[in-house]
Amino acid sequence: MSQRALALEDHLFVSILKLADSLSQEAEVVIKSAGLTPAQYNVLRILRGAEPEGLLCRGIAERMLSRDPDMTRLLDRMEKHGWITRQRQQDDRRVIKTRITPEGLKLLKKLEQPVHDLHKDQFRHIPAVRLKLLAELMAEVRKREPFRFAAHQKWSSRPGH
Repeated sequence: MSQRALALEDHLFVSILKLADSLSQEAEVVIKSAGLTPAQYNVLRILRGAEPEGLLCRGIAERMLSRDPDMTRLLDRMEKHGWITRQRQQDDRRVIKTRITPEGLKLLKKLEQPVHDLHKDQFRHIPAVRLKLLAELMAEVRKREPFRFAAHQKWSSRPGH
């Protein structure tokens, strides 16, 4: 692999992280205006999509945009606000299903237009045909095999090296 190609991938990696951070910070301002954190907003969107069945805590965690190390505590706070409910299942008492409440749905509805307007504004300078290409390229990148560090480790494991 040439140095030039490697430099391009390094540059892309940093650019993607910086862009994601910038877009996320802008979204956070809108989301916080409704009294939610980005993680809470993400949980509500996930649960809205899982209606009417609801999801287990593990199912919510798997769908999150970014990992939350303490999903149970996040759900505890959301339940106290009345945005979600958790119910132990009758057929298996070990299983607890989480569902969005009407109050949670109301919060999402309140944010729907402002979030849409934000996203329109964030990408307004890019023609639709190029946005479609960007979406296709990003989908292609997401299809890759996950990186396995041990399989790619190239430096010596000898002591002193």
